[in-house]
Amino acid sequence: MDIALFEQYESNVRGYIRSFPTIFDTATSATMVDVDGKRYIDFFGGAGSLNYGHNHPLVNQALINYIQRNGVGNALDKATMAKHDFIESFQNTILKPRKLDYKIQFVGPTGTNGVETALKLARKMKQRSNVIAFTNAYHGHTLGALAVTGNEFYHDDYYGVPLNVNKLPFDHYFDQDFDSMDMLRHYLQDGSSGYDLPAAIIVESIQGEGGINVASVEWLQKLAELCKDFDILLIMDDIQVGNGRTGDFFSFERAGIKPDIVTLSKSIGTGLPMSIVLMKPEVDVWEPGEHTGTFRGNSHAFVAGTAALTLWKNEDFSTSIRAKGTQVEGEFNKIKAQYPEWISDVRGLGMIWGLESKVAGFCAEVSHQAFERGLLMETAGADNHVLKFLAPLVISESELSEGFEILQAAIAATVAKYIEEKL
Repeated sequence: MDIALFEQYESNVRGYIRSFPTIFDTATSATMVDVDGKRYIDFFGGAGSLNYGHNHPLVNQALINYIQRNGVGNALDKATMAKHDFIESFQNTILKPRKLDYKIQFVGPTGTNGVETALKLARKMKQRSNVIAFTNAYHGHTLGALAVTGNEFYHDDYYGVPLNVNKLPFDHYFDQDFDSMDMLRHYLQDGSSGYDLPAAIIVESIQGEGGINVASVEWLQKLAELCKDFDILLIMDDIQVGNGRTGDFFSFERAGIKPDIVTLSKSIGTGLPMSIVLMKPEVDVWEPGEHTGTFRGNSHAFVAGTAALTLWKNEDFSTSIRAKGTQVEGEFNKIKAQYPEWISDVRGLGMIWGLESKVAGFCAEVSHQAFERGLLMETAGADNHVLKFLAPLVISESELSEGFEILQAAIAATVAKYIEEKL
């Protein structure tokens, strides 16, 4: 096995292989093993697509049974038992207990397809083209989703994507006490502000790629109220921080709001390609066949997703997520206290956390040192200035403890390297 093969034949666009340069072979729970037999604790979690871990036994068995009985693979949007079972389980296990009345649109196969669909649907319903998004937002790389994504690294002028999109400061974007919802309300009430009434506002309740920026409950509630007052659709991008990442299934549950449209992907298919858009019934203004896609009927993802939903039949899973999240928060605060000159902030919720450093390159070096020692952990933020914890929600106590031991060693090695370079 030669990793040089990827450099020779795969496009330069490949990314994570540069951060984690080895050939992985097997994986279970939150542990990956490469072809040389080296173990890695996974604090990366497939960028949020592996909330249920690698090869969860419930998922594996469901897929094995389905494949062995020659269950339909891809059926586009025809009716299948796999889709029937997923819809029934999602309605009964997730939506109805939360008193959420949503229709489901299967789009595919990735999160950015869900965002594109949500934006297109909102514009069609409201017959308005403008959309509001936020600083540090991340919604995907296809052109519509890219237009509402903040990071300039992903933008080039000749893409032509910023049209019909206004950006506003996310909650706590400024250090001082500043509320962008108050500002937006003033803009929309002022006919000379230059702000066109938007069809929709798209938001993440926690910005993962943007640097683990957590919107407050108050801010989210004011956003929902503003949308209602001005007849604006609220689109919640729950692709990375939904599926239980915050402890609740949906990240917005803590605010008690009910967005008009919700996008889900990543872990909804347990890592298999699947993307869905939830919409209030009155928002479903599509004509039959008006928005299609070949791979919106991935039956294997339906089967896997249905198996994973059984974990939500009671409160035990949520309780375990919150308990582990509290442990992670405690470990991160210990690190901050130990390295106050290197770590400037700890923030997060549930099982998504970030360690911020204002020292240029520090987090990237910690990520490198961690990989060398057997820990997968990526960075986030426009300047890669945040170490991002996104481990599978099913991570065991032993995996979690081992991962933090490696992280401590990686930080110590990075600090020592920086000090040595200054001498």
